[in-house]
Amino acid sequence: MTVYVLRDGRMVNKTTGEPMNQGPHEGPFPCPRIVPDIAPYQSPVDGRYIGGRRDKRADLDRHNCIDADELPKREGYGRFKSKKFAAKHGVSHLLTEDAT
Repeated sequence: MTVYVLRDGRMVNKTTGEPMNQGPHEGPFPCPRIVPDIAPYQSPVDGRYIGGRRDKRADLDRHNCIDADELPKREGYGRFKSKKFAAKHGVSHLLTEDAT
């Protein structure tokens, strides 16, 4: 990942010293995007205090969970693997290819 630093009022590549590319829609001083940390919350699984992204990742790993925002991106999302379950609930059209 390229790291940029401020030198003489310009953002330049830390290693090479090359200036940051400016696109046609950028102003005279391009700057990196700064994303704030997530707001603190209480873990829904064990009630622990989650104070940021690092804590969130640790909490998800500790409980073998995934972030709900990642569900639509996962392969097979919205599909069922059990033929018996799909038949019982009338969703056989949503079976995965490797359903048993």
